[in-house]
Amino acid sequence: MTAHHGHDDFAFEPVRGLPETLPEGEAILWQGVPAWRSLARRVFHTRKIAFYVTLLLLWQGATTLHDGGSFAMAAVAVLMPLPLALGAVAIPALLAWGSARSTVYTITNKRVVIRSGIALDVTVNLPLAKIETLSKRLHRDGSGDIPMTLAGDGRIAYLALWPNARPWRLARPQPMLRCLAEPEAVAELLVRALIAAQAATGLETVEGESKAKPTAEQPRSAPIAAAS
Repeated sequence: MTAHHGHDDFAFEPVRGLPETLPEGEAILWQGVPAWRSLARRVFHTRKIAFYVTLLLLWQGATTLHDGGSFAMAAVAVLMPLPLALGAVAIPALLAWGSARSTVYTITNKRVVIRSGIALDVTVNLPLAKIETLSKRLHRDGSGDIPMTLAGDGRIAYLALWPNARPWRLARPQPMLRCLAEPEAVAELLVRALIAAQAATGLETVEGESKAKPTAEQPRSAPIAAAS
C-alpha cells in the first residue's frame, strides 16, 4: 500500500487517474468520481452551514424588530450581512466541486487506486490482496460510500486519505470510495475483483511450490456489511 504525492495538475498522467501506465496483465475494471453535490453535503456540510447562517440572518432581523426597528430596518439588517452568508456556503461548495473534479477512483484486477487533491495530488495504491473487508453505506439521495478495511499492519495516514477516508477512524484509517452515484454496482464489482484476485494468488502459490500439495481451501471472499 503506497501513497504518492505529485504535482498540482494532472497533465502528465499517462492514464486518467493513474500515475503510470498499467503493467502487463493488469486491466481497468471501473473508473468513477464522487458526486460533488453529495460530497458538498456530507463532507463539507454545506446544508448545515446554510441552515446555521439562515438562523443567524433571521435572528438579526427579529432582534431589530424587537428593539423597535421598522420592517425596512429589519430588512436592511438581514440584507447587509447576506453576501458574507452566501460566501460561507459558496466556499465549501466550491471546495466540494474542486475535490470531486480532482478525484478519480480506479478499480483494476490487481488494486484500487484513489487519486485526489485540489492543490497537491495524492495517489493511493491499495492492492486487492491487502483489502480484508468492504462495507457499504447508502444515503437518501441514492449515493453511497464503500469503506475498506486493510489486512495486516498496513496503514495510510488519515490526512493522506482525506476526504477519501471513513470518518473518525483515526487510529486505523479506512480508505473509502466516497459519495458514489452507483455504490451497489461498484461494491459488487469490487467483491468480484477481490475474489478473482485471491483465486489467482492461490493458483500462483500452488504453481510456484511444485513440491507442495494443493489444498482444497477456497479463496477468502470479502463480505459486504452495512456501514454505521
